[in-house]
Amino acid sequence: MKRFHLHLHVEDLAQNIAFYTAMFQQQPARTESDYAKWMLQDPPLNFAISTRGDKPGVDHLGIQVETAEELQALKAQARQADMALLDEGETSCCYARSDKYWITDPQGIAWEQFQTLDNIPVFSQKAASPEEAAACCAPKATVTPVTMTPAARTSCCAPTANPTSKNNTSCC
Repeated sequence: MKRFHLHLHVEDLAQNIAFYTAMFQQQPARTESDYAKWMLQDPPLNFAISTRGDKPGVDHLGIQVETAEELQALKAQARQADMALLDEGETSCCYARSDKYWITDPQGIAWEQFQTLDNIPVFSQKAASPEEAAACCAPKATVTPVTMTPAARTSCCAPTANPTSKNNTSCC
């Protein structure tokens, strides 16, 4: 089964938790000081919010799969369609250890395709500094597929449009 994933950056976490709890009529499946996630069944949706990263609004979209085979099938489809992708393999971000890769649509919207392998107690286990821990996941809207190279990555997830900057990522 595949599950749609949507991650928003918010300014006031408590206010947004209250809003989305009322909207979805259920409590978050995970809550941290800077993050909350609902695993909705109707409709199937992995909906996450955090105070980390860029300005408020849509951070990235994604497809979460249950098996490695499903992830490989999605990756094969992306390659067959000649989409540039950033394959991170096994990584940690958003309180989870995952196998993931990123593609960017023509508007510059980042799409994360991933399989969650396990929960972890911290936002990211790869961050070398607090700045990197605060910014770790999706490419910013100005990214074009040609800039998405593994060498451009400095933190746990995908790069922004300027791979030479020290803090060139935004967060999941």
